[in-house]
Amino acid sequence: MLTIEELVKDTQSRLDFQWLAGTEAAATIELDNGVASADLIGHLNLIHPKRIQVLGTEEINYYYKFDPARRLYHFTELIHGGVPAMIVAGSSQAPADLIDLCNQLHVPLLNTQHDAAELIDVLRVYLAKRLAPTTLMHGVFLDVLGLGVLITGESGLGKSELALELISRGHGLVADDAVELSRTAPSLIEGQCPPLLQNLLEVRGLGLLDIRTIFGETSVRRKMNLKLIVHLLRSTPDNFERLPIQQQTQNVLGVEIKQVMLQVAAGRNLAVLVEAAVRNTILHLRGIDTMQEFMQRQALAIIESSPPTSS
Repeated sequence: MLTIEELVKDTQSRLDFQWLAGTEAAATIELDNGVASADLIGHLNLIHPKRIQVLGTEEINYYYKFDPARRLYHFTELIHGGVPAMIVAGSSQAPADLIDLCNQLHVPLLNTQHDAAELIDVLRVYLAKRLAPTTLMHGVFLDVLGLGVLITGESGLGKSELALELISRGHGLVADDAVELSRTAPSLIEGQCPPLLQNLLEVRGLGLLDIRTIFGETSVRRKMNLKLIVHLLRSTPDNFERLPIQQQTQNVLGVEIKQVMLQVAAGRNLAVLVEAAVRNTILHLRGIDTMQEFMQRQALAIIESSPPTSS
């Protein structure tokens, strides 16, 4: 849920809004959470009334081309259609009769000196993040070699101990235990830590550790994009593929994220394995698939070793 009052408060330092009318209604008018951010705000459009209407220089000139009766008709229809707010952008002055109409019908009307195109760009980015689909996942979220890595697995497998070892090797902590994930773009998942748990890592036997205080400023990250999930297993399942031909993925908020599975066993250096998995993922993102290259090499070797066929 997002109200016009919250939108103005969150973007005030960037856009320097001034209230012209309808202040009292701003706390109750909500933006539709199920609509794409591009449809929530745009230049003046009488056909789509349920978006924040932006009036730049061209729109104000268009407004003045109507006689007063037509202005009243069109904007009354627009307001009754459910417009959440109107913003006059740029150097244009808001028409006095529009201010009076918004006051009468309790519609928020704002003004900013930023031009209309810049205003729409800023608010679309803000709305995309503010209204993005979100979920909460259990695990430890880290920055490993510049890649967002989520370590998952059942309780007691040593996720936090593994994270502590990775942090001691120079990598960064984003979140422990509870990770807030949001889809900020069609194929982008962003993860961050809830404010209550920020910079904290729980390790069995040691309790809560303030990673930022112990390891320094560079040991924590505010947020990262999720690119890899490392799932820890107590034992290897019967159907576990030693050399998986197809890349394993996990669906997170409608986006397929690469997943690797590591068995927790005595003598295994999981930190090194996680770093290797990250390096391999980076190669894969660059278009280098080691498994496919090996299969091609093997196929070529079979062809070369095959005896020639008799004619």
